[in-house]
Amino acid sequence: MNDEQLLRYSRHILLDPIGIEGQTRIVDARVLIVGAGGLGSPAALYLASAGVGRITLADGDTVDLTNLQRQILHTQDRIGQAKALSGQTALRRINPEVVVVPVTERLAGERLASLVAEADAVLDCCDNFDTRHAVNRACVKYRVPLISGAAVRFSGQISVFDPRRADSPCYHCLFPEGEDVEEMRCAVTGIFAPLTGIIGATQAAEALKLISGVGELLVGRLLLLNGLTMEWRSVCFGKDPHCAVCA
Repeated sequence: MNDEQLLRYSRHILLDPIGIEGQTRIVDARVLIVGAGGLGSPAALYLASAGVGRITLADGDTVDLTNLQRQILHTQDRIGQAKALSGQTALRRINPEVVVVPVTERLAGERLASLVAEADAVLDCCDNFDTRHAVNRACVKYRVPLISGAAVRFSGQISVFDPRRADSPCYHCLFPEGEDVEEMRCAVTGIFAPLTGIIGATQAAEALKLISGVGELLVGRLLLLNGLTMEWRSVCFGKDPHCAVCA
């Protein structure tokens, strides 16, 4: 790292578990963020400010007035612009050293596979189960850690799935595809604005821990947040030996 980077990231470097080695790993890292909305916004901002070298920001949607209540990457003057491009503008202003690659499409198929294969970590910040399961399958195939978050109404959750570890469950182990699970979207149910910030920032924290090699990750644990009482619950779960994706 150069002198400017040593100064910019000095508060990380002062932390003994991270130090120069850990911050260098962060600067060299490549992260894919799927979704530039409520969760992707704070996650991307913290990863960029922390110095993640390359952030690929994927979202097929455009900025809408209703997004601005919680999607802090975006501003009123960018309404109608692709969220990935709006996010790129915001992240460049935070940290011009970071390479931000905007992908203005909903990821699927070979495009999704190629971007996952290039990443050191993937953040699932999307809002639908089809994409979540597709991202999980790609992460398992290419052995890329996945940090998955969700938020709706006053409830949030987050977990980490690391296919590099033999004992790690995958997203399908926890939420099997094809089960009759009600998909709730904030456009219908509503969403408490700060909740997305809490969950998205926690996703960024887990990603930075994973990249720099510090702390204990949320592998095999699902954190659940009740935003009304501000109480966290931690639920442990294991690998499904009959999982159709990772078994």
